[in-house]
Amino acid sequence: MSNLIQRTLSGALYVAVVVAAILVHPIAFAAIFAVVSTLAVRDTGDERYTRVFGMLLNLLLFAGVGVWQFCNHMIATNYVFETSSAQIIAFAYMVVLLIALVCELAHYQSAKPAAHWGNLLAGQVMIALPFATMLIVLAYSKWLLLALFVLLWTNDTGAYCVGSLTAKRKNGNHKMSPHVSPKKSWEGLFGGAAFVLLAAWLLAHCGWFDCIDGWQYTVQPSAKYWVALGFGLLATVAGTLGDLMESLLKRSYGIKDSGRFLPGHGGVLDRFDSLLLATPVMAIFLTLIRMFI
Repeated sequence: MSNLIQRTLSGALYVAVVVAAILVHPIAFAAIFAVVSTLAVRDTGDERYTRVFGMLLNLLLFAGVGVWQFCNHMIATNYVFETSSAQIIAFAYMVVLLIALVCELAHYQSAKPAAHWGNLLAGQVMIALPFATMLIVLAYSKWLLLALFVLLWTNDTGAYCVGSLTAKRKNGNHKMSPHVSPKKSWEGLFGGAAFVLLAAWLLAHCGWFDCIDGWQYTVQPSAKYWVALGFGLLATVAGTLGDLMESLLKRSYGIKDSGRFLPGHGGVLDRFDSLLLATPVMAIFLTLIRMFI
């Protein structure tokens, strides 16, 4: 099978799974991406102990955020039950983190103990936490989370098309960070942003931004277009920075691809790199929108 066909089929499967997981049920999405994020954290572990503890911590973090966001709506209507469950999971997370530190101190005779511990923490902050915050965006609205994915895909496609065209000029493109990602250019960034802003406006016109967690644009219906454009602009900037951050992370580990999660596409992080910053930024953006608008 040629590489192009392989990439096309695996890419189509990836898109179908993501869209289905978002639209079918929040628990289905949480279950699928708990596994995906665990694989991503595993790919960054430099030793077996960091991989095992990193995966366990990721699952606990995902469970904690999931309970915090969905328990009150799906499992119980008792606020005390929801809060207590989240607190227990948070306590378990801290205990496992301390056990990992004790294991490093007591059993690991290594010349780089700080590096092992740092890799574990980096996996939690740079990978596990961003994946878990997708549940926060999903709790606002499944259409908002789906819009985030669509806009990030649009940004990647638009940046690639514009960057490829402008690279044919005599002097080529203006590189953003050639030492981290030689293919990223400012021309691609602005081209991707143009595509994203157009897509965001169309999604708003189709009603994807009509509601944020039950809040309706009843006072100023046109506000949804401004929210969508802000959403799209932040997705472009944060998605591009997330891509660069993942490239920097791979270079620090001395690897070209972060695994073989999808044939022809690389590892988990190669497919979800744009989400590493975009998701937390969107969660903060939506929270501020709901608070002040």
